[in-house]
Amino acid sequence: MQVKTFANHFVSSPNSRLKLLSQSLTSCSKTFLISTTLQWHSSLLPSRLCVFAPKDHQKRFITTCLSSSQEFASENDISDTSVSLSAEKEEEEKAVEVKTEGLADQSIWNQIKEIMKFTGPATGLWICGPLMSLIDTAVIGQGSSLELAALGPGTVLCDNMSYIFMFLSIATSNLVATSLTNRDKNEVQHQISVLLFVGLACGFSMLIFTKFFGMQALSAFTGSKNVHILPAANKYVQIRGLAWPAVLTGWVAQSASLGMKDSWGPLKALVVASAVNGIGDIVLCRFLGYGIAGAAWATMASQVIAAYMMIINLNQKGYNAFAISIPLPSELLAIFELAAPVFVMMMSKVAFFTLLTYFATSMGTITLAAHQVMIQTLMMCTVWGEPLAQTAQSFMPEFLYGMNRNLAKARMLLKSLVIIGAILGVLLAIVGTSVPWLFPNIFTPDKVIIQEMHKVLGAYFVALIVTPAILSLEGTLLAGRDLKFVSFSMSGCFSLGSLALLLVSGKGYGLPGCWYVLVGFQWTRFFLAFQRLLSPTGILYSENVSKHQLEKLKAA
Repeated sequence: MQVKTFANHFVSSPNSRLKLLSQSLTSCSKTFLISTTLQWHSSLLPSRLCVFAPKDHQKRFITTCLSSSQEFASENDISDTSVSLSAEKEEEEKAVEVKTEGLADQSIWNQIKEIMKFTGPATGLWICGPLMSLIDTAVIGQGSSLELAALGPGTVLCDNMSYIFMFLSIATSNLVATSLTNRDKNEVQHQISVLLFVGLACGFSMLIFTKFFGMQALSAFTGSKNVHILPAANKYVQIRGLAWPAVLTGWVAQSASLGMKDSWGPLKALVVASAVNGIGDIVLCRFLGYGIAGAAWATMASQVIAAYMMIINLNQKGYNAFAISIPLPSELLAIFELAAPVFVMMMSKVAFFTLLTYFATSMGTITLAAHQVMIQTLMMCTVWGEPLAQTAQSFMPEFLYGMNRNLAKARMLLKSLVIIGAILGVLLAIVGTSVPWLFPNIFTPDKVIIQEMHKVLGAYFVALIVTPAILSLEGTLLAGRDLKFVSFSMSGCFSLGSLALLLVSGKGYGLPGCWYVLVGFQWTRFFLAFQRLLSPTGILYSENVSKHQLEKLKAA
């Protein structure tokens, strides 16, 4: 009807039709300009607002062209919509700023409380694996010194090798957090599905490697002097190797939860998995007499349960953690650009601790058993500092690159992390040293092994006291995308540490000499990271962020 009226009016009066045509064209141009502008702005708004905008604008554009009587109403509606969208966008930006200010408070004490709320439950993510190996060590040590020694190379292949895949954890936290800032749930789901596929592929690759090459790896590691421990070590490795796919997919699910600022999921998984492992060890090893095989089955089962709980936790947030997607080549490249330097960093760290156990292995079964107890307690204490690195990676980028970029607040956050790290280091060093010193019978009743353990207590204390501070510094460097420095510094520390281990081993300094090399390795990492962050050209002081932003964009 409107079209017919418009046509009749156009034919009846030349003057009026020219006037109406001019008004209609003017109206259409204004409406088209407003519609185009709003559609351009819609790319900056949340997806739930962008859905209705284009259709609504098209409707108003057509209505205005067909009926000049509705021109002003349409333009006023569009103007009101624009104001409404702008106001809602401002409210969302203010909400983000308020949320960020919670951790950026200038009070050190308030920052420490906020950090502890996040890092307390997040400790479960890092403590689960070493806790299970420590439980194995304590239970097996009560029954057989031979099987206790076999746990040394066995846990190296099962626990230390898993840290090679830490790049999955860091990449997941980074990519999920980036997608969440865009408020795009589909993008978050896709990132999780892709990373789950990568984790599952890596897990099955490790399972196959363990199945067909586990014995060869153990033989090369233990050497000809310790052939007698190979059967027990291989039995332990083959059983625990069955859990590799669950372990790595569980890591992806856990890291996705941490990227969503949820640290309670890992805590629940820790409590249940540790209980299953402890009860399983006691029942299978002490009551049923399965020995090292029983410990391996208990640990494997607890790891599978922990992974399943993390997947269920992610599903409860509205994401399908059972869905996997094969990544495109471009997506694999993006993950690789972020993960490669982290892989070099973790590989260097794992290689050093593996080499440390290798030299202890060459010193005989008694020395290896003592080293196994001390290195497992060290790892158990070390993971308590890992949440500080996770906190830096989760919250520091807001102040380095975000909308509320503020280097002063970033430095204040780092100061809080280092203070917590120093306090935690002292507590861990005191408690961690007291247990093998005052209660060594928890691990073994063998007096000779206990004497070997006590020889390294001094080095153990000095190496452990600085570890949480190191992790907070290195986490800040990872958050600032200073990936090249992190990878080069860690590989340099590994090279120097390897040479030092060769030297002290050749000179006959024994297990204490190897552990003092560990002290040098830890403190060198601390001073290198500390100097880098205090540098005027470092990420916490330099206003030129183009280089780091480029690396971040390439990674995202």
